[in-house]
Amino acid sequence: MVDISPLRTSPEFRIIFVARLISIFGLGFAAVALPMQVYGLTGSSLLVATVHTTNAVSVLTGTLVGGMLADRGDRRRLIVIGRGAAVLAFGVLAANTLVPDEPWLWVIYVTAAFNGFFGSFSTVALQAAAPGFVPRDKLPAAGALLALNGRLGSVLAPALGGVVIASLGMGSNYVLTAVLSLLTTVLVARLPRLEAPEEARSQPFLAALREGGRFALTHKVVGPLLLLGLVQMLFAAPQVLINEFTDKVLGGGPALVGILYTAPAVGALIGSLTSGWAGRTQRTGGLMLLAVGLCGLAVLGFGVSTWAPLAFFFLTLLGFGQVVEEILRYALLQSHTPDQLRGRVNAVWTAQSTLGNSAGALTLGALAPFIGAAGALMAGGALAMVGVGALAAGFAGLRTARVLRDPAPGPGQR
Repeated sequence: MVDISPLRTSPEFRIIFVARLISIFGLGFAAVALPMQVYGLTGSSLLVATVHTTNAVSVLTGTLVGGMLADRGDRRRLIVIGRGAAVLAFGVLAANTLVPDEPWLWVIYVTAAFNGFFGSFSTVALQAAAPGFVPRDKLPAAGALLALNGRLGSVLAPALGGVVIASLGMGSNYVLTAVLSLLTTVLVARLPRLEAPEEARSQPFLAALREGGRFALTHKVVGPLLLLGLVQMLFAAPQVLINEFTDKVLGGGPALVGILYTAPAVGALIGSLTSGWAGRTQRTGGLMLLAVGLCGLAVLGFGVSTWAPLAFFFLTLLGFGQVVEEILRYALLQSHTPDQLRGRVNAVWTAQSTLGNSAGALTLGALAPFIGAAGALMAGGALAMVGVGALAAGFAGLRTARVLRDPAPGPGQR
């Protein structure tokens, strides 16, 4: 079962765990409210998408800026700034629901950009700081616990958010989200000062930016990790095709679509709860390659399914593989990255994830008109497995990677 020892032994990690869980619930409420409000105001799915795009662009920019700042100052201050920005943003959205006639659409765009940019500061700074609160041999356990609270939030929060909107209204949803954000701000403010290492703070800005990018791309483990993540996001992310596949292949309606969307979360929850083995393995890199290969196989299996329970099974298998990869990748990425570079390297990973998820949706979405939803899924799954095989053959450092028990050497010490 999942190893909860980081929660028992580290008060700081407990604060981060609880604050992150509360924050994810708040974001889950907002994830339901924002598109529902924009669609209600405009009746346009395109405008709903442009709000998402506005947020994604600001998240990408904020991630890169936040990664630099996390390696040059007090990481706790960045976390507090990010959570405080959420309080302000959701407070403004709540006030906007009180505008006579109807809420102002431009306010929604501005707050989405504002919260995306400054909220990214807390994400990157927390990723850079969290590994310092647990022993290195507990990094897989810490990754599993963070994955677990993320999955719990993603499963429960949207449903609860919908209930709040239905029973109390849109404004109440935003007020509750602002209150939850305030609670997380108070919690993370209790952390000790988290100063970045001195050697990183003294570097010129552009030199620090180049150093972080060079390390992320050329390190024998971190570089291939980024490539492996890109393969997974490009070819093993079938969510964009679930609606079409359900309609044209399974012959189901909205109820089945909703069930299939929950399947990866179910698999991820199972993977998180049974992750105790991750801290004991000495073959972290090889097992992570297998986990991403399993994701490709699951997408391929989903594409060939013509029976709804079988499709649900393969999507559950996909979620299981995704969370195993997430846990092992977290441990490898954090243990192989020197503390003075963690902000920048985590920023590179988060930025790649933001772009990769969008690119993956476009990749499979672009294939579907030519070979059908099932064909696109089968092609994506096969390409994911081929990509994993190519990376396993080409990068021995990734294939044999393990979690380091001693601090990772700095850029000039490798």
